Order: sequence, then structure tokens, then C-alpha cells
Amino acid sequence: MDGRKHALATQRNREPILKVLLEVLPPTGTILEIASGTGEHAAYFAPRLKPRKWIPSDKDTSLRESIIAWAKHSPSENLYHPLDIDASQPTWQVEKEILSEIPDISAMVNINMIHISPWSACLGLITAAGRILRSGGVMYLYGPYKQGGKHTAPSNAAFSEYLQEQNSEWGVRNLEDVVEVAQNNHLALQETYQMPANNLSLVFKHT
Repeated sequence: MDGRKHALATQRNREPILKVLLEVLPPTGTILEIASGTGEHAAYFAPRLKPRKWIPSDKDTSLRESIIAWAKHSPSENLYHPLDIDASQPTWQVEKEILSEIPDISAMVNINMIHISPWSACLGLITAAGRILRSGGVMYLYGPYKQGGKHTAPSNAAFSEYLQEQNSEWGVRNLEDVVEVAQNNHLALQETYQMPANNLSLVFKHT
């Protein structure tokens, strides 16, 4: 075993997500991925998004090890060492380092985290994006959402119920709640893309 972990959803969603990223990301700069999980997305996206740089992160030590293993398995000079970031924290320990040493962060990417984490993780992610991104910077979010307080598909309702059985603080979020938090942090919703399996891609821009 080389330390690589696998997430089945990655194989299904990486091409549709890449298509959107190629359309919406700034053409240059550094992409900071929050909650990179296994690292499969990072290893797949980085070489396909050159000349942009890709910095993964995760709060879980075993997942950071998996990210490193994927980077060794599929090396790309624009894929960097993962950062230790707990999105739920109101201030990230590495934030000063990010702002001082990586001045060209042009986008932040977050895939399938908001519903599998406490609401505090969503708040931490978006408020940090409001601080870190400059005017014109992009925040990209991917996952399932309720709209108008209602699930958009029975499968999403069942998934949310399953998540809340695992942890009462988890669950599919209201799109309008996420948009409101973003607006309060100078991030305006620009585009909403319908994605496979009743997911959405949300593209925000720092104003």
C-alpha cells in the first residue's frame, strides 16, 4: 500500500467539475483547495489547470498523507504540499502564511464539504474566502443543496437524512443560506451550474 485513499464519487464527478473550473477560474494564479479529502481531485486537476498552481489542504492527518501519496503517484510541478487547515475555525492558523507567502491566490475551491461537516465549517470557509481573496477572486463550491428550503430530489432528501443520522450537525444546506453568508463577506453569486447526481456548482466572485 502506498497510502493513497480512494473516494468513489471522484471518478464520477471529476470531469464535469473540471469542465466548469476551466470555464470559471482565473487564467493564472494559485488555487487553494479546502478540504481536499483523498487528494484525487488535486492530483487530477492540477496538471490540467496549468499554468495555475494548486494547493490542497485538509485538517485530517491521514487525508493529508493520502494527498501526498497521490502527488507522488501522479506528480505535477504545479501541485503543492497540502496545508493543515480546519475550515471550521474562525481564524486559520496558516492564514498569515498564506497571505504573506502566497500573494497570488486567485481562487478557492471546495468540493463536497459543506453538507458533510458542521455549519461552522461553511461559515469558516466563506469568511476566510472573504478575507483571503482579492477583488475579482473566485470561490467555487460543489455539492447538493436545498432550494427554498426544499430538497431538489428524493435522493438528496434521503442522503441528508443519512448524514444527520451520522452526525446531527451535518446535512444538505439551503442554497439561500449559503448565498447570504457569501454576500455578507463580499462574495457575489455569479453562476449556478446543474451537475450530475443532483449537485450544483456555485461560482462566487469577490466584489
